[in-house]
Amino acid sequence: MTPERVARAFVAAVNSHQIDALSELMTDDHVFVDSDGSRKAGRQSVCEAWAGYLSMVPDYRIFIDETLVRNDTVVILGRAQGAFSREGAVTPETHWSVPVAWRVKVDGDRVSLWQLYVNPEVMRRALEQIGSS
Repeated sequence: MTPERVARAFVAAVNSHQIDALSELMTDDHVFVDSDGSRKAGRQSVCEAWAGYLSMVPDYRIFIDETLVRNDTVVILGRAQGAFSREGAVTPETHWSVPVAWRVKVDGDRVSLWQLYVNPEVMRRALEQIGSS
């Protein structure tokens, strides 16, 4: 697979919330870097983080507008959206949608780095709605 196809397969696994598929698409030493610079390393640790996040944002989805490829690096430009669940229920006041850029490093047919660039303020405000109700 080309690096772009690997990156798009990773997005498809995220969008379908298939942790097993995500795991298969990660290198053993996979690294996730959040917008604040925090890192999770290792396939199992990152899969656990994804499982927790997708439980908290059960309708999380990534929408791709454009991809740029250079060698083994894919840059995805698009949007992410979802709603934080309140006691398992998604409510309109916790919904958010934000522009995001992702940097994806591909090693063979697997993703070795998933790094996102996003202003998290909209998501923070939506998350605060859970505590204010």
